[in-house]
Amino acid sequence: MSTSKSALMDVIAAVGGAYYQDFAAVAARHGLTPVQAKVLGAVVRAPQPMRALAEQLVCDASNVTGIVDRLEARELVRREPGPQDRRIKIVTATEQGRAALAAVREDMQTVHDALDRLDEAERDQLHDILQKLLPELSRAGVRA
Repeated sequence: MSTSKSALMDVIAAVGGAYYQDFAAVAARHGLTPVQAKVLGAVVRAPQPMRALAEQLVCDASNVTGIVDRLEARELVRREPGPQDRRIKIVTATEQGRAALAAVREDMQTVHDALDRLDEAERDQLHDILQKLLPELSRAGVRA
């Protein structure tokens, strides 16, 4: 019996929603809004221009300015001029920002409990499958 794409989409949506609920609740306990935590996660992965953050959040660049202002006030991120164009501001996570995001992820007990249901081989397999999906799903935001 083959699982339909629709059934897979339902499970992906449910897992994504449950992950986001845990992430948002834990971020709040750490004094971060879900959007601030999402921006912090993005810049921990790699420094990001302000415009790229706005595209990821699907919001106006002026909204990102306020979000980054608040993260910068807490010394979780810093803005640096772009290497080719100093008018472009690149948002980079500070060590405090990296530690804050690590603390949020560490405290996501619901997600940890769910992942604990998988053995090491299953976690490796799930990781590989999700990595295989990620490039196409990442490009989807560009096409929207």
